[in-house]
Amino acid sequence: MQAMSQLIACLIVLGPVLAVQPGCAADNGRDRSVRIDTVAEGLVHPWGLAFLPDGRMLVTERPGRLRIVSPEGALSEPLAGVPEVFAQDQGGLLDVALDPDFVTNRLVYLSYAEPGPGGASTAVARGRLEGNALADVRVIFRQEPKVEGGNHFGSRLVFAPDGKLFVTLGERFKFEPAQDLSNHLGTIVRIDPDGSVPQDNPFVGRQDAKPEIWSYGHRNIQAAAIHPETGALWEVEHGPRGGDELNIAEAGRNYGWPLVSWGRHYTGGDIPDPPTRPDLAQSILQWTPVIAPSGMSFYTGKLFADWRGELLVGSLVDEAVVRIAQDGSSAREKARVPIGARVRDVVQGPEGAIYVLTDEDDGRLLKLTPQPDGSPS
Repeated sequence: MQAMSQLIACLIVLGPVLAVQPGCAADNGRDRSVRIDTVAEGLVHPWGLAFLPDGRMLVTERPGRLRIVSPEGALSEPLAGVPEVFAQDQGGLLDVALDPDFVTNRLVYLSYAEPGPGGASTAVARGRLEGNALADVRVIFRQEPKVEGGNHFGSRLVFAPDGKLFVTLGERFKFEPAQDLSNHLGTIVRIDPDGSVPQDNPFVGRQDAKPEIWSYGHRNIQAAAIHPETGALWEVEHGPRGGDELNIAEAGRNYGWPLVSWGRHYTGGDIPDPPTRPDLAQSILQWTPVIAPSGMSFYTGKLFADWRGELLVGSLVDEAVVRIAQDGSSAREKARVPIGARVRDVVQGPEGAIYVLTDEDDGRLLKLTPQPDGSPS
């Protein structure tokens, strides 16, 4: 009876959705049977991580540096060839991804906040990895327009099974442009690896729409991954005061920001709840209070047998990795793995371990493995 009373005390009703009260999540559903080892430290606000075929890792640092980290934790000097970045507030060097044919073409993709006339916007560049440098670097996509301010750049890079590249973009804290198809703010774009526009994109041929757009009405997406069975793009985006959302990003759909949200404006002003607009795409999971999501992976490894098929999402505000059970079309939170620092990225390693970047001045690359005896870490 006491346990039931505690559970009821921790839940609040938000329309048809149950959410956890502040403070309750820290005491319930915590997964502490995980060993956490530091692989590398001394990284300045690391943001993105990608594994090279030989087991080394490419890691971005938000001030504008790209480094190679050995499996033993040795840090290279910053690689040459990285574009100039707008390293203010949330801006800087963001995600990194390898071309699906990296073994033969050595191409690396970077997303970053690019300075320019009018302010800054998210851009994507690619170059060929040669030793400790990127060669033949060129920009393949620029978010339009460039605007003032240092918030909401996104941005994750995700290759789909068909080789197309998804780029998630924030609405630069400008609100209404996320509903305007004539710009890229608050959208997910889909491009070919060379930056050209796939002709089966949903808005190709419309004079009032950017042809790169896949979906729109997003706020600030810093977590995205391809579902390993369905091939669909899943993303988790930041809400305002409440209302972080897990969405399945479908072609041509409008995800509602800023028309609807499970959260409130920072001023305290109300925002209509998503069910009031059934014509808009609905999230499959939401968090109020927020987890502040950044980085995610579907777990397909063997080290954590109980985690297979789960979605793992980094939490900046809760300083944890959030485990989410899913069946391809619905999802529920299962547990949280305490990390003790803001989690910026979550990546499954080739051996099935989970690698985590912490967003700190002295940021770390952590490796998560099961405790041999299942005891708390």
